[in-house]
Amino acid sequence: MSKMQRYLTFRQWPRLSASLARNEVQAGLTVALVMVPQAVAYAGLAGMPLVTGLYTCLIPALLAVLFGSANRLSVGPAALTCVLIGASLTGMAEPGSAEWVALAVWLSLLSGAIQLLLGLGHYGWLINLVSAPVMMGFTQAASLLIMASQVPGLLGIQAWSWDVYSWPAWLTGWPALFGLTSLVLLLLLRRYKPRWPGIMLVMGAASAVGYATDYQAHGAVVGQLPSGLPDFYWPHWPGLEVINQLWVPAMVIALVSFLETASSARIECQRDGKRWDDSTELFSQGLAKLASAFSGSFPTSTSFSRSALMLYAGARSGWAVVASVAFVLLALLILMPALAYVPRSVMAAAVIVAVLNLFQPRQFLKIWRIDRIETLTAGVTFAITLATAPRIYWGVMTGVLLGLSHFLHTRLHPRIIEVGLHPDGSLRDRHLWKLPPLAPHLYALRMDAELDFAASSDFERAIAAQLASQPDTRHVCLFAQPINRIDATGVETFGQIHRQLSNRGITLHISGIKLPVETTLRRAGELSEGPWLKMYRTDAEALQALQAIQPIPPDTGVAT
Repeated sequence: MSKMQRYLTFRQWPRLSASLARNEVQAGLTVALVMVPQAVAYAGLAGMPLVTGLYTCLIPALLAVLFGSANRLSVGPAALTCVLIGASLTGMAEPGSAEWVALAVWLSLLSGAIQLLLGLGHYGWLINLVSAPVMMGFTQAASLLIMASQVPGLLGIQAWSWDVYSWPAWLTGWPALFGLTSLVLLLLLRRYKPRWPGIMLVMGAASAVGYATDYQAHGAVVGQLPSGLPDFYWPHWPGLEVINQLWVPAMVIALVSFLETASSARIECQRDGKRWDDSTELFSQGLAKLASAFSGSFPTSTSFSRSALMLYAGARSGWAVVASVAFVLLALLILMPALAYVPRSVMAAAVIVAVLNLFQPRQFLKIWRIDRIETLTAGVTFAITLATAPRIYWGVMTGVLLGLSHFLHTRLHPRIIEVGLHPDGSLRDRHLWKLPPLAPHLYALRMDAELDFAASSDFERAIAAQLASQPDTRHVCLFAQPINRIDATGVETFGQIHRQLSNRGITLHISGIKLPVETTLRRAGELSEGPWLKMYRTDAEALQALQAIQPIPPDTGVAT
């Protein structure tokens, strides 16, 4: 029972007072004004009945805030997760059908179970498998695909065509008139009145104008949505073959949606000066997805924009999220008739404007300045995501494999340099800075890695290559301060090198070895000081001793 106390984070909320209640209700209302129309629009992006978007903002959002470490996250539908849902189920059922809903529910169950188990097992570190370049490449591609997918809806057509003779009819039709006008208004409001609930204002105005002008005779509208709470949904077993098709998309949704959550949770916790617990957040997000499934809806995530708005509105605790959920419930009970006359093209415009923030091609240039290999990883992820549409989850999987391959290559090829004394007193790469040796007949090296099974081969190879090219070497000095771990393979490699050097009459000097590494080597009996092994606690002590090394007389042979 004591282990479960860490998940009961709502017990740490401040006691509700009149002033706090006013503040939290105001913040909750601000977010709800954006959440209600956005949830409806994102449900369409996932191919789900529009009202299910609001269902994700009720019980799932409450569970996420009650048991999460960050208590001001806006949980519900999010653009990337919704496009992944739509892409994963394409070809398996008709969007909006009962079969499609059942498959989306199973996606929510599977991805929620994955997050729940990872949270209980304290495997939050697994989110590091998706690196920032991979997520960036996928986000850029997905945002393009989302916007492109909304163009037909924006213009009120079934599919895009490159026949220019059909364009005038499209651009002058009622759907295009409402859609393009709404797009311009939303962009202007975002630019000049960012604090206004632009999406709610535009949809409200479009609904009123659509009703007054009998728009439904000229184009598709949202239609009457059911009011009230969702019924309990019990998913029927779809068969093992279908489940096998959903596992990979569910894993990707679990990873991507949690990365969206992590980005918002980190900002909130850093702002409050508190620790963000990834495992607790995984647990709460998993609960939210399971609750969404039993509400007959799709996998939830955390909206970065709505969570930022929650903080911007002055929310101080999870009570603000409770207030926003209450307003969503109120909308479900009394505001559904007002959405019935909203043109579908206006919904498409709302999705495009919401997703436009995700498209930031300058991020590629930023990563290019940092690391070319990671830029390549982001570029490949971007290309594979576009090429495999609608199965865009393969872009993430490819990016993860590329990132892990680069990580393994880096671990297997650690940075090993010969050091020299720079005029500023620091030890630097001798060949890069064209520095003289620290002492005659000395090979001084530093390895910026752990001495484990991955790095030991290159470590041994570097020393062997030096001795082969400089047979008159009489001293080898390892500046070991960067080495913070050693495993059995590293101990064996160190012992072999030490014995080979001593057999050739070469003294091994070790400077700045860390206590865990030293302890492991002593336990293995590989660190007994003698005539061929010298140890120094600091680099300054080592440099003083090395500078005392005398040159070898010309007539002295080198032991072999």
